[in-house]
Amino acid sequence: MYRQIKGQSFTRREYTGGVPNNRILRYHMGNRKKAETGGFPVALELHADNACQIRDSALESARQVANSTIRDIAGTEGYALRMHTYPHQILRENKQATGAGADRVSQGMRLSFGKNVGTAARVQRGQTVISIKTEAENYSAAKDALRKATCKFPTPCTIKIVQGSEHLKGLV
Repeated sequence: MYRQIKGQSFTRREYTGGVPNNRILRYHMGNRKKAETGGFPVALELHADNACQIRDSALESARQVANSTIRDIAGTEGYALRMHTYPHQILRENKQATGAGADRVSQGMRLSFGKNVGTAARVQRGQTVISIKTEAENYSAAKDALRKATCKFPTPCTIKIVQGSEHLKGLV
């Protein structure tokens, strides 16, 4: 229902009261200091194949499954996972009353601005959604973590090795 990007972006929270809170708890997981200093030789990124809107609940579930998958194999200090998108887009829904007596309750399409039901991130084609930096021996776990995260998104995604492919000669 909210997958397609339609119309102008609606992000001004000060004009619409009652915007639900962002469900994404953390944007950086793992060993962030080592990642910032260039300590991890291998970096993988998950790119969206089509332009779409990804709800904040889908981003959070993808983060959870990717983080738990890589953490089990690499340990808490053997990787750095980063979420690259933030859900700015406010989603609204004009709820219709159904059932007996609904004709007196529902206003139909009159003044149908809608109530805020959630937030989403507008993702363009080829945009990075999640990235993982890790050691060469944890490459397969990182790739599997991004594969599992892909299943949570409403668009097909591509996993790309952006750094350290020379370290993977004997592992791939």
